This record gives sequence, structure tokens and C-alpha cells, in this order.
Amino acid sequence: MSEDNIKRRAKGLDRAFDILDFLKEIGQPLRPNDIAKGIGSPKSTVYELVASLLERRVLEPVGKDGHVYLGRQLYFLGQAHLRHFDLSREADQALQEIVSQTRETAQMCLLNGRKYTVALMKEGERNFRITSDIGENAPIPWTASGRLLLGHLSDEQIVELIDERDFILPDGQRLPLATFLKEIRQATEEGFFSFDSVADTFTHCFAAPVRDERGVCICTLCIVAPRADAQSNYQEYRRVLIDSANRLARRIND
Repeated sequence: MSEDNIKRRAKGLDRAFDILDFLKEIGQPLRPNDIAKGIGSPKSTVYELVASLLERRVLEPVGKDGHVYLGRQLYFLGQAHLRHFDLSREADQALQEIVSQTRETAQMCLLNGRKYTVALMKEGERNFRITSDIGENAPIPWTASGRLLLGHLSDEQIVELIDERDFILPDGQRLPLATFLKEIRQATEEGFFSFDSVADTFTHCFAAPVRDERGVCICTLCIVAPRADAQSNYQEYRRVLIDSANRLARRIND
């Protein structure tokens, strides 16, 4: 295969993933024409890739108007991944332990490209429950976990990674870059970060890093609690979370 053919196929693969990422982000079936507009790709290219993805059941047709959405083949691939991905299995157990000790909602969070996402979650054992959409992307600066997940990067790499618009918080105020960088360095050194959620007015978020053998934070474990309960039980929640994150790190690194 010539070098030009290899480059074309690689570019086509990038576009295919753009299609999948865009459908995941939008969260509903779309026509190929709308997908092309959304990802800024030529219609002919998108139609060709959609046809190929439909053939492989990576996409599936929805309705009679030409809409397509993520297909069941992705589910089977995801299940195969989970069977061989120790982190997910071990983290699921860690989250259950956190919930049993605190009764609060527990999450495992990751970076997803230039965004933050909740990968796993266990709801709290309270009548009033806090939930989150698994897999939904959020701006990194909006999150407690973001201060830990970026700790291995230089200031320059962090600035390059984060979209400038993501420093605008939900209330319209801008998070100063200097403040964000300082919080990252402090959180990385302490192995913990917590703050009142910027996404709502009633929860407090705790986060602790799960580090690999090199000391890089590969994910975080989190507790999301009502602010009053977080204040009353702050030291206990902090202890439980850090202990759970450290145990998880030992299990996956052994």
C-alpha cells in the first residue's frame, strides 16, 4: 500500500471517529447531511463513511427518514473491553465500598480528550439522590477531578489542552488561569481536592487520584454530597475517599 493510500485511510478513520463522537455528544439520531455540517466535513465523505459504518453495524438506521445513530456493535465492543479492563471492574467495587461507608453518590471520572467525563457511578443510599449522566462530557475547569487529572502536565500543556471557552463558568464568571494552575499544583501535591460544585448550588464535590506506577493520575474517585452533609462529614469523607483511591491504585498496579 502506498504512503498516500495509508494517509487517506488514516484520515478516513479520523473522520469516522468524528462521526461517532459527534453522535455521542448530540445524543440523538441525525441525518448524514446534519452530521457533515456538525463536524465540518464534506457531505460525500460523510455519506460514504456512514454507509460503511452501517454495513458493520457500528451505526444503525433509525426510522424511515435516513437518520442514523450509534449501533449495537459498539455495545458488544464495549463489553469486550470491560471484560479485559481491570480498572473498571476494580473501580466498580471501590465505588460500592464508598457508598456503603458514606451513603453518598460515588463516581469514577476520567479525561476524555479535552473534556472530563463520569465513567462509572454508584448512587447514594439516601432518599434524596444525586445522579449524573455517565459519559457526558464537561469542561475540565468546572470539576474537582480536573485539578488532579492534569497534574502530570506542564503549564504550557494544560493551556494547550483546554478550550479557552471552558474557563467560563456556568454563572458567567471567568476562572483565572493562574488560579486554576495553582489549584492543580496544590491538589497534586496533597492528593486531594474538593469544592462547592460550580454546576449547581447544592452539592460539594470531593476527588482523590488513582495513580499508576509512574505516579500519573489515570482516573479519580469522587464523592458528590449535599453541601450541608459534606461540611458535617468533611474529614470522614476525605479519609474514606483517599483510602479507597489508594487501595484501588494498589490493586491495579500489583
